[in-house]
Amino acid sequence: MTFSDVDNEAAVLLKKANQRYTEGRRRLVAALQAGKGPLTIADIVAADDTLPQSSIYRNLVILEEANVVARVVTSDDFARYEIAEHLTHHHHHLICKACGDVIDFALDAQTEATLDQALHQAAHDAGFTAESHQLDLLGTCGDCRSES
Repeated sequence: MTFSDVDNEAAVLLKKANQRYTEGRRRLVAALQAGKGPLTIADIVAADDTLPQSSIYRNLVILEEANVVARVVTSDDFARYEIAEHLTHHHHHLICKACGDVIDFALDAQTEATLDQALHQAAHDAGFTAESHQLDLLGTCGDCRSES
């Protein structure tokens, strides 16, 4: 989806949640779209210093509840946020357990199909109906490995 498509869909999702798509929320969505991977609150403030930090927290909660934004939980003290996958593209995360950095990655179509089939089979074997999957690989990033 383009910036405009995401913006339009965000407005629809917020309306369904009985919320307005305010200028502050638009700028927050724009900051998340412009980011390279999931962003912390500090990253968002750095991307748009006109957004008050207190309103970023409040608006992220509303955007997450409306399914516009997804929270990525890491091993550090800072949650990271990104535009919800259904508004962008399917991807996975590499999460550094040392610094909490998150890097997006995508698999080629064949590997993704094989993974999806294996995960659906595992779910079926457990009597579970899978709707989608998220894959987070936990480890140590190159920068943290270099420091040790």
